[in-house]
Amino acid sequence: MKEMLKNTAILLAITLVAGLLLGLVYENTKDIIAKQEADSKVAAYKEVFASASDFELISGEDESVEAQLTANGFEADSINEVMKAVDASGNTLGYAFTITTSEGYGGDITFTLGIAKDGTVNGISILSISETAGLGMEADKVLKPQFANKKVDSFAYTKTGASADNEIDAISGATITTNAITNAVNCGLYYFNNFLGGAVNE
Repeated sequence: MKEMLKNTAILLAITLVAGLLLGLVYENTKDIIAKQEADSKVAAYKEVFASASDFELISGEDESVEAQLTANGFEADSINEVMKAVDASGNTLGYAFTITTSEGYGGDITFTLGIAKDGTVNGISILSISETAGLGMEADKVLKPQFANKKVDSFAYTKTGASADNEIDAISGATITTNAITNAVNCGLYYFNNFLGGAVNE
């Protein structure tokens, strides 16, 4: 019994020390990690809106918005953040979104989407993706360029070769990934048209 109590005390002491050390490491690194994540997001916004001088937060996640998105067929997609892209004089250039879709083959896919105020999709920048190597993980190389500089109401993917601006060539062997990203981009376009007033032609 004495030996058991001794071993229990040792284990308890080790657990407490380990917990304290983990807490210290977290406290010392959380700000660094948060800054790295913020820097990555800004870099992604700049990638989809290179002409912007700054980005101003319009909104974060909103349950009422999510409910409307769900009601219109975007139940797998979430608008995490909406930023207004502005030039050096503060003029609105368009909007940058952070969007997450849960329809990926390997789980959630998160990316930024830039839409100019005339409705042109500047492009997407993938923030996180865990699809199958050699298939869905080709999204950055195969899908990403296809959305750039397109002005359409919505996109659809095809397996037979894109013949119109609104068509996206599917990744060979990865239609689930293609469908997930295409739907999520359409979600961003829906938000732009229904919550931000849509295209402004000057």
